[in-house]
Amino acid sequence: MTAIRVVAFGGGHGLSASLRALRRTARHLDLEITAIVTVGDDGGSSGRLRVERDALLPPGDLRQALAALADDDPGHRLTARLMQHRFAAMEIPAQVPAAGRGPRIERRADRSKDSLAGHAVGNLLLLGLIEMLGDPVAALDHAAGMVGARGRVLPMARHAVGIEADVVHADGARETVRGQHSVAVAEGRVAALRLDPADPPACPETIAAVREADWLIFGPGSWYTSVLPHLLVPELAAAITASPARRLVTLNLSPDKETSGLSTADHLAALHWYLPSLRVDTVLADGTWVGEPEQVRAAARDLGADLVLAPVAVADGSPRHDPESLGIALVPVLGATR
Repeated sequence: MTAIRVVAFGGGHGLSASLRALRRTARHLDLEITAIVTVGDDGGSSGRLRVERDALLPPGDLRQALAALADDDPGHRLTARLMQHRFAAMEIPAQVPAAGRGPRIERRADRSKDSLAGHAVGNLLLLGLIEMLGDPVAALDHAAGMVGARGRVLPMARHAVGIEADVVHADGARETVRGQHSVAVAEGRVAALRLDPADPPACPETIAAVREADWLIFGPGSWYTSVLPHLLVPELAAAITASPARRLVTLNLSPDKETSGLSTADHLAALHWYLPSLRVDTVLADGTWVGEPEQVRAAARDLGADLVLAPVAVADGSPRHDPESLGIALVPVLGATR
């Protein structure tokens, strides 16, 4: 029996939760996992590397996906932890002359010159591999071997993209917001979303994975900055539409700042708005967090999907997916085609 080929789309913490869940699902089903990661991150360490090193790809979300897929072998887990380690700011030593005794070392508190502060080790590692090998896919495959990744990590496009949004404020004023981080924290309602450039070069390996998949999984994650951007890459969108795979949408548990004011059903409607040809087979949601299930069920039907309710949130009541519970919920869904 051949493995079930699963392709998960997203970025950041949402995709990490999905990948950790899929690794748990793989205890019960033979899965071949591929993560396709957004490449619009311009905040924090990734943003600095895009500016300071003209990085071909922002490495942060790619690093998180690799760490989520890391093998449980102690050596691989330690390497994954190292990749996630972030340098803290520290005081910089300075040489201060001491009368009659040569230079004396003291500490000074100018942290602005601590160039490592805030960078994750894995971001620098991926940047170095991409520069050395000249091929982001080869770099990611090598890094995957370092953590014993139980799947493959691929970029949404061959180089970094910009994310732009038209945001409507409470007073009706309309503003163009540029940059993934700025869109994610913008006050107001996102009325339109774009990539810059509008037609970035898709990664051939990503297109091949979509064409060969048995399941395509969208979400959870930041809807406008992690999920929807995949539908805005023309070649990738065409491959998603044409793929013979079944399609699953895992809904967020609650709105975040960029989707403030959107209902759960509105999240599904946004998928249709940005890719009208998209058909979905299953929508997975947590019954406690879904709100009005009939509205969500109707929105799912508009995409051609059935709504499946399952307890997938962490037990402490916070709006976070529990990878173990989500992995269990995915078993009957992904295994249904067997």
